[in-house]
Amino acid sequence: MALLGLAGCSTTDTLDLPQMQLDNTVTGSVPPMRPAISVDKNITGPDVMYASLTDGGFQVPEVPWQKVKPQFRRQIVVDKTGEAPGTIVVHLQERMLYLVQPGGDAIRYGVGIGKDGFRWSGRANIQYGREWPVWTPPPEMIQRKPELVKWQGGQPGGLTNPLGARALYIYQNGKDTGYRIHGSPEWWSIGQAMSSGCVRLINQDIIDLYSRVSKKNPVVVV
Repeated sequence: MALLGLAGCSTTDTLDLPQMQLDNTVTGSVPPMRPAISVDKNITGPDVMYASLTDGGFQVPEVPWQKVKPQFRRQIVVDKTGEAPGTIVVHLQERMLYLVQPGGDAIRYGVGIGKDGFRWSGRANIQYGREWPVWTPPPEMIQRKPELVKWQGGQPGGLTNPLGARALYIYQNGKDTGYRIHGSPEWWSIGQAMSSGCVRLINQDIIDLYSRVSKKNPVVVV
């Protein structure tokens, strides 16, 4: 901005521009390459975004954001997905989720993803969402971890629930894929591949994402 300001100063009455071989192009005539990154009141400092909050009768703990790598903290970035506004794009290799915005931006969140053998990719839609959802482990998970049999009828929503504060349910061609975009109390798992296939966000981030979607948004997992 300082350079632009200097270029816009009027000095032609005292300097011979051709003799000095300066570029006398008027700055205002050069079109910007893209609009400036947008401003969003919910994308602020990490100390604010990841502070403790009360939601649905639960006190969501503060996240020690200094221990979360900067690239995995919520932020506005230039959209590189090429998808339409409103599309949720999960990039498995990057461990990032993008919510495409109008005007060339995207809101980016760090995510945790599934372990090898538990991942899903493709195009689908969010069918519906739930606040503080009930988690029901599938039978095959109970076989692997018999201690989960106590939740075969469903674990009530709460601070220790694996689905966290929100869940978005992914359907493809009208059928439940079994995969979710959800919150997690395990903030340290963001950026890791350790879940059973679902895409997990910090609880504060899934609350923010959930507030921005219509529950029918397209989802692309690559």
